[in-house]
Amino acid sequence: MIIVALAFVVLMLMGMPLAFAIGISGTLFFVQHPELPFTIPVQVTVSQTQNFALLAIPLFILAGNLMNRAGVSERLLDLASVLTGRLRGGLAQVSLALSALMGGVSGSAIADAAMQSRMLGEEMGRRGLPKPFAAAVLSFGAILTPIIPPGIGMILYGTIGQVSIGRLFAAGFVPAFLLWLGLAVSVWLTARRRDYPPERTRPLTWRERGTALRGGIWALLFPVFLLLGLRMGVFTPSEIGAFAVIYALLLGVAVYRCLSRDGFVEAMHGGLIDIGSVIFLIALSAIFSYGIVFERVPEMIAQGITGMTDNLQLVMILIVAVVIVTGFFIDATVLIIMLTPIFLPLVRQLGGDPVHFGMVFIVAATIGNFTPPVGAAMYAVCSIMKVPIGAYSREAVPLLAAVALVTLALIFLPEVVLFLPNLIFG
Repeated sequence: MIIVALAFVVLMLMGMPLAFAIGISGTLFFVQHPELPFTIPVQVTVSQTQNFALLAIPLFILAGNLMNRAGVSERLLDLASVLTGRLRGGLAQVSLALSALMGGVSGSAIADAAMQSRMLGEEMGRRGLPKPFAAAVLSFGAILTPIIPPGIGMILYGTIGQVSIGRLFAAGFVPAFLLWLGLAVSVWLTARRRDYPPERTRPLTWRERGTALRGGIWALLFPVFLLLGLRMGVFTPSEIGAFAVIYALLLGVAVYRCLSRDGFVEAMHGGLIDIGSVIFLIALSAIFSYGIVFERVPEMIAQGITGMTDNLQLVMILIVAVVIVTGFFIDATVLIIMLTPIFLPLVRQLGGDPVHFGMVFIVAATIGNFTPPVGAAMYAVCSIMKVPIGAYSREAVPLLAAVALVTLALIFLPEVVLFLPNLIFG
C-alpha cells in the first residue's frame, strides 16, 4: 500500500482530477498482487454504484440545484438580515446566518460559498468590510452547509459505515448552531476591534419581521419535513431524496413562482455535472478501498493508536488531527469515503457512538475546504472576489480557531450531539 499511497500523492500533486488519481493508484495494488484477478477493479467499481442508499445523493444534489433557482436564496437572505442585521459586522453576520439557513437547501459547502460570494461579496466591500475579511467569512460560513440535513457527507458516511442516516440528520442541528455561534462571536470580536458597523441601525417593525419569516418559512421547514418523514416511516433515506426534488419543484413553481423553464434546464444541467463528478468519485474509490481492506490497514492503524492510548476522547482528538492535516491536501468527500472504513471500526471498538463520531469526523473533514493549499471553497471565494490567498489566510485564523474550539467541545460533549437523535428516534 506504500506504493499505492505514493502514487496517489504524486498524481494529485501533478494536478490530476481526484477521481482518476484514486482509481489509477488503487489499480496499482492489483499490479503488485498478480494472484488477484484483474477483473476485481471493474467488479468493485460497478458494484459500488449499486448500493440503493446512494440513490439519495443524486436526488438531493438535484433538489439543491432546483432550490437555488427557485427564489429561495433571496428570501432566506431577507430573513438572515432580519435575524442578525443589528449585530456588529454588518453583512458578515448576515452571511453566516444565511449559511445556516441555506444548509438544508444547497447541501454543498463549495456551492454555498461560491453562491454567497456572488450575492454578497461586492456589497460587503461597498459597506466598508475589507475584501480578505469578507472572503474568509464567506468561505468559513459554508462549513455549516454539510452539517445541516441533508448534507451529502452525512449520506456518504452513513452508507459506508452502516449508520442510521435519520439519526445523522437529526444530530446535525446542534453542532451547526454551535459552529454558527462560534463563528458569529469571532466576527463580532473582530468587528468590535475594528469598529465595523451593523447592517441595520434602526429597530425592525413586526411587519418587516413577519414578511421576512413568511418568505423563508417554506425553505426552513424543508429539513423538518425530512426528519418527520424518516421518523414516521413515510420515507426511506433514498425515497426522501425524491420527496426533496418534488418539494423544490413545488416551491419554485407554485409557492415562489420563480422557477422558469430556463431555470429548470440550468438546474438539471448543473445537477447532472455535480452528480456525475460525485458518483464517479465514489465508484473509483472502491478500487482504493479494496486494497485498504485486503491489507488490513484499519486493523494496523487501530493497533497503532490504541498502543498510544485507549481513551476514547484522546483517540478522537488524534483522529481529528490526522483528518484536518490530511484535509489540507484532499477534498472532504474523498476523506469521508476513504477514512470512514478505517476510523469508524476503531471508535466502535472503544465504545464510541457512530453518530457522535460521524458529526465530529464530518466537521473535521470539511475544514480542509477552507484552508490552503487546496481548499476548494477557499479558491472559489478568492477567485470570485479577487483576493490573494495570503491575505485571506491571515483573516481566516480567528475563524479557524473558533471552528477548532467547537470541534473540541463536540468531542468531550457527546450528549450535545446525541440529544436530538435520542429525542426523535429513541
